[in-house]
Formats: sequence, structure tokens, C-alpha cells
Amino acid sequence: MTIAVTRNTPGRFNGFLASCMQEIAPGVYVAPVMKKSVRERVWAVMMEWNELLPDDSGVVFFWKDADAPSGLQIRLLGWPKKEFIEHEGLWLTLRGLTEAHDVEALLEQGEVEESSIEEGDPMLLDLERLDGKR
Repeated sequence: MTIAVTRNTPGRFNGFLASCMQEIAPGVYVAPVMKKSVRERVWAVMMEWNELLPDDSGVVFFWKDADAPSGLQIRLLGWPKKEFIEHEGLWLTLRGLTEAHDVEALLEQGEVEESSIEEGDPMLLDLERLDGKR
């Protein structure tokens, strides 16, 4: 399955995506089956039009890929202004702190010492059972 999500894109993006994918909600396009060559061509066309995107617009394009982190291949044009980082086989979204974050509270949480895990702790027992099932 290939999915494209658009935000505030010029009409040509939406028309083009609607010509090769099903629009299931405003700005959300899906193709249950799309060959790699078609997907690459669709992406190449959108890359050519990249300069037409206003600052608050963009496209997120993703599909299942067993070799990619989280089993998901992701491509971005313009918005969202987020950075995806691969960590231990997963995609993580890196977001900077804003004025809405209580930085002092976050720093305090980082200084809290965690209690040690003692033998017989129910969490330890759950982990041991999980290890036995692997």
C-alpha cells in the first residue's frame, strides 16, 4: 500500500495524485498496489514541482518496505518540518522544544533517580516469561 498525505498543496499536486491514486479523504491518497517504477515516477514528478510549494505546504509519501526502519519507507516534500531518525530499526520523530514545553520540569525529570529493580519484581518476571517465548 502506498499513501500520500498533502497539506495546502497547489491544485496540480492534488490533481496529479488523484489521477494515479484514490483520494479517500481531503488530501489523503492511497494505492493498494503500486509498482516501484510507478511510485518512483510519481515521486519524481512531485520533486520537479517542489519549488511551487508554499512554506506551509508539503507532501508525506510512504509505503511498506521490509528493509526500511519500522518496515516503512518515508519521503517528505516541504512540510512537515520534522526530522525522522532511524534508531535500532525504528523511525523516530525528532521535535525541538518550544515555549509550550516546561523545560525546567523536563530537566527535573532527567535528574530523578530510578529505583533499582529487585529480585521478584513483577516486571522482571514478565520479561523472563517473554524471553522464554522467543
